[in-house]
Amino acid sequence: MITKIIDVLAAIVVGTISFLGYGGIFLLMLLESSGVPVPSEVIMPFSGFLVFKGQLTLIAIVLVGTLGNVAGSLLAYWIGHRGGRPLIEKYGKYILISKHDLDLADRWFLNYGPLTVFFGRLLPVVRTYISFPAGIAKMNLKKFIIYTTLGALPWVWLFGWLGVKMGANWENIRATLHNFDISIALLVVVAVGWYVWRHLKNKKKYA
Repeated sequence: MITKIIDVLAAIVVGTISFLGYGGIFLLMLLESSGVPVPSEVIMPFSGFLVFKGQLTLIAIVLVGTLGNVAGSLLAYWIGHRGGRPLIEKYGKYILISKHDLDLADRWFLNYGPLTVFFGRLLPVVRTYISFPAGIAKMNLKKFIIYTTLGALPWVWLFGWLGVKMGANWENIRATLHNFDISIALLVVVAVGWYVWRHLKNKKKYA
């Protein structure tokens, strides 16, 4: 089921970039960074393949891809900054998020926000959603932009370059990363499971 969904998304990515060129790369990377599960592992390698064919240039796809990443991250940051905390303070108890948790997140991003954003941008799955908590915690915007750019740039360049080197075999990149993506997703699920278990345990303890 998941494989079929990914195949459909990959076909949409290929069609969009084939039709819109650089504009398609920007749009898709913007969507991916704003929380829409569009696989950048397809966007940039296919863009690199088009560089291999002589239709695009590597410098341009890296620049456009990075700008799209930053634009999408800013959109997600803005959503979290403007509406995230009030909504969670009001409804967070229904998903086991307390004001105490929000305060902890604020302190975390105050002390480690730049590194969290930077390394988060380098991880599949995590990179798509890292901007929301940064916005909710109201991380310094200037630092957010700088570290988002620094984290996005190597990712975009690497997968664009791999697409160039792989040429017509660019899809092998997606196949190789598939198991790694699943591993990261499982780690996220385990972390969420631990978080829920801890809250339920503390709730019983203080009931």
